[in-house]
Amino acid sequence: MHPVNATHNTLRRWGHGLRASWNTWWHTLFVGAQILVLALSPASYRAGTHRQAVLTSLYRATAPLLTWFLVLSALVSLVLIRIVVATAYSYGLSQYALEVLVRTLVLELIPLYVALFVAVRYAMPGAQEVRKQLALQQREGNLPERQGLLVDQLLPRALGSMFSVLLLAGLSSVVALVLTYFTVYGFSPWALPGYTRAVGGVFSPAVALIFSLKTFFFSLAVAVVPLAAAAQPDRDGRYSRRSDMSEFARLFSVVLLIEVVSLIGNYY
Repeated sequence: MHPVNATHNTLRRWGHGLRASWNTWWHTLFVGAQILVLALSPASYRAGTHRQAVLTSLYRATAPLLTWFLVLSALVSLVLIRIVVATAYSYGLSQYALEVLVRTLVLELIPLYVALFVAVRYAMPGAQEVRKQLALQQREGNLPERQGLLVDQLLPRALGSMFSVLLLAGLSSVVALVLTYFTVYGFSPWALPGYTRAVGGVFSPAVALIFSLKTFFFSLAVAVVPLAAAAQPDRDGRYSRRSDMSEFARLFSVVLLIEVVSLIGNYY
């Protein structure tokens, strides 16, 4: 092949790839904005079948995951707490162990692995179900309207994902703080006032705000990114099955971007 033709074909493929990526991200932002507006409008899910669909999604996104995730989170937290405490004591830095634990475990790790856990266990399988249903409806020639798709299918699942991330992150943080206290001070209640002051010193107003915003945007990303991809037809206008790894990579890139921004806000 002539070098000029080869270069032209390469640039054309890159251009198509960039345009496809741009369309995908723009569609994700657009669907996310629509879901957020509907979520802030209680009339969208206050009564009737919409209310029942939202309540069902909240239950399915949370109840099956709650027990096992809290057990797993407690085990992981306990291992990390023991490692940090033992390392701090061995280097004579025990006075910093508590702050390090709260900052690394509660502020950074728990929201991150909660978001990924909910994405893998609920949000992404739910998005695949939506896409499969859209493909079936397309073959039957009765695709729903855009507004009906948003209100009937996307909004309930998105609210379920957001609620699951927020609830599991809050409960896991409480479990981690309780385990930290018992690991460092034992079952004595006399250290509770000092422990409360130490934890409160870490959660300054700025840090608490960044933590809350990060957890919220994690939940929004988990709720929106898989569903937006599920509701987007391919270049042929079909709802063919997409690779789970590519969808997870797109979601992980958004979560990683949010994490980097929060780190900059906390430590710079």
